Amino acid sequence: MITAIVLAAGESKRMGQPKMLLPWGDETVLGRVLSVIKSAQIENILVVTGGAREQVEGIANIYDAPTIFNPEFARGEMLSSIQAGLKYLSSPLDVGRAEEGATLICLGDQPQVEERSVRLIIEEYERTHDSLIVPSYHMRRGHPWLIGKEWWAEILSMQAPESPREFLNRHSNDIHYVNIDSPTILADLDTPEDYLKSRP
Repeated sequence: MITAIVLAAGESKRMGQPKMLLPWGDETVLGRVLSVIKSAQIENILVVTGGAREQVEGIANIYDAPTIFNPEFARGEMLSSIQAGLKYLSSPLDVGRAEEGATLICLGDQPQVEERSVRLIIEEYERTHDSLIVPSYHMRRGHPWLIGKEWWAEILSMQAPESPREFLNRHSNDIHYVNIDSPTILADLDTPEDYLKSRP
């Protein structure tokens, strides 16, 4: 089973307001990400919260996505949010919860993400069972990327200032790249300019 971990814990300092809550068409930024993931037939989604916790949890509830709080969110490190999600998924299984084989690491501030990109990554995992699958656009890594359970312990053992990028660099020879013909896998929203330029 694949579970999508959606990283939505940031404080949005450069945006100046909680970017997960910003309108995106008839949804919110976070809501759009969640709806795309669901439309790609990924039913199991875990949202990692931090800044604007109550509002983010409210959006996640609309999409029936459970949440986990990252107590280290104020440090602004993506690693701590990934670790919070993996710790939850590594905990003893709840009744009725299937065991994960891999996780899809998704950005909560990437509403540009396309369903077809997500499907291509999942289909490649189901075809090859490779445990580290990363989308690429013109030789640049993007999101979301998939990581098999065999790598979780290493990520959980990492400490700041180590980063997910360093993990991927360390295992560059193990990465199975999926070429995506869209720059949307590289896009996210950090500043008001990003948002105004990109919103539908």
